[in-house]
Amino acid sequence: PVVVGTIVCTRRPRHAIRAMASLQDMKRSPTFLVRTGEQKGILEEFQRREQHFTEEYQKNKPLCFSARAYQQTHPAKVRMGYKDADATLTSPMLLGVCDGVSQLEEFNMDPSLLPNELLRTCEELAMIQLMPDQPVNPQDAYRGPISLLKEAYEASESFGSTTVLLAALDNGTRIHGKLHPMIAVLSIGDCELLMLRRTNGRHSELEAVFHTEMQRIDYNVQTPLQLARVDGRIDADFDESIALEVIEKGSAVHCVSAYEGDILILGSDGVFDNLFLDEIVEICNEILQPRAPAENLPPSMLSQVAQRIVKDSHAKSDAKNGQFMDTPIGKGGKVDDTSVVVAEIVEWTDAHREIWSQVRRN
Repeated sequence: PVVVGTIVCTRRPRHAIRAMASLQDMKRSPTFLVRTGEQKGILEEFQRREQHFTEEYQKNKPLCFSARAYQQTHPAKVRMGYKDADATLTSPMLLGVCDGVSQLEEFNMDPSLLPNELLRTCEELAMIQLMPDQPVNPQDAYRGPISLLKEAYEASESFGSTTVLLAALDNGTRIHGKLHPMIAVLSIGDCELLMLRRTNGRHSELEAVFHTEMQRIDYNVQTPLQLARVDGRIDADFDESIALEVIEKGSAVHCVSAYEGDILILGSDGVFDNLFLDEIVEICNEILQPRAPAENLPPSMLSQVAQRIVKDSHAKSDAKNGQFMDTPIGKGGKVDDTSVVVAEIVEWTDAHREIWSQVRRN
């Protein structure tokens, strides 16, 4: 990636652009399972460890996410009888999207189990490690998204294969003694995160300030890097140590400054293969109008954005007057399950603390 100010732009090599161009007139199918041997030797190609700081955070108060999610199986996949293998997470300190590999149904495995169990376990860990002003035992301290995902994977039992995208809000960072909340973004595969901010004042339009990049083997839209647990029905050479190696060596991690009012869009490849970034930004600006200071967006608006993004993503693979629409991967895009999380960064309040304390007790 190339860092320009606070926006991260990704450039694909020319051979990748040619490869994508050759697929432009094809109707693309969903993700394929990538076997262990295909991933093991190339993990370091995908590894990223980057920090993106902006100006000093002034208010010296903790922040959290206000988020809503929406997911829908593509109608074409419903007709083929495939199960929705996507999973989403919306909690105050952690957001997530996992895109499970539906192909595993051919091996009598439920492809939705691992994505859902992983995110559920990540949420439980985040509630212990990341809640502001909460005493934490030293052994339970937050050590970054890689450690969190490793611990969640080791605690899980389900079979499956999935891409993973996590965004953790860490209120523990201090710069020159002042609180500076950061978002740690971890990605394995081709889910993506887009951060928007009103850079020219609270009444200005939202603009993209950060965007992650996809991790795909040989730039193939059907073979992203994956986190898996499978048995001999699929891969006789599988060992869980390889999955942990994918997390440690293959994940892309970015740490980004967080500010009140920032908007985060986390989506599966069904979103970012079908919609251009400016189309997503346009949807957000159309629905999320500027508000008065300290006034948070109603959750219903976040839901409206999420539903619109999924609807517009699916529309790209429907021909109009015999013509398919343009997408980032060519005309007609990709027929796929589509899931999205839309979040606003807001101040962490006593009301949040009380609600989530009750959740923990239950």
